[in-house]
Amino acid sequence: MPMTPTTSPLLTREELDAQLGGAARAWLDEALAEAEHAASHEASEQPAGPYAVPTWELRYAAAGRYCGLEHADSVRALLLVEARAALPALTRLYEQGTAAERRAVLLALHRLDLGPTALPLVEDALRTNDTRLVAAAVGPYAAAHLDAHNWRHAILKCLFTGVPVDAVDQLARRSRGDAELARMLGDFAAERIAAGRSVPADLTRVLDLTTPGPAAPTEES
Repeated sequence: MPMTPTTSPLLTREELDAQLGGAARAWLDEALAEAEHAASHEASEQPAGPYAVPTWELRYAAAGRYCGLEHADSVRALLLVEARAALPALTRLYEQGTAAERRAVLLALHRLDLGPTALPLVEDALRTNDTRLVAAAVGPYAAAHLDAHNWRHAILKCLFTGVPVDAVDQLARRSRGDAELARMLGDFAAERIAAGRSVPADLTRVLDLTTPGPAAPTEES
């Protein structure tokens, strides 16, 4: 498990085209075309056999090999959007994928028309101690759909695993005036002190945000 999670922003298609070599761009063109075709023919063209999967899902797994590991998250997110991936496909890719493939699913959730149906994937990631997954799980989708109880525990998970709270989308808005979160942070700090352990600097930062006040003019993290 890496000590520091990767939280690089997802690149657009245009940004990828500017950074990828010719062979990688051609591969991405074909992969996105397959994903678009699958989205357009979802009802009429199902893969044959109980273990068959659409071609674009195979491309999803191979993104790092053909486009580079540094671009894999962005490529996979584009594939999910182009395919208009529904919950069954997302669940399959998440459950059967590597940590990197799971992370890309989590990063793309807010770009898909899912409502709260994909929360089980977020909740699963938050039960792990993999900082890559925890950081990806507290993005815009979690900010929009996690209830207050689970969102508070997601903040504690970040503090416990060392994920910077900068990864938490809508942190200032959702923390403001949250007395229960303030209590939980105080308890967590007291437990750390009693155990002779240091209190994460981010804890004080979030605790300060729980103070009631006017809405911030710009969104934080």
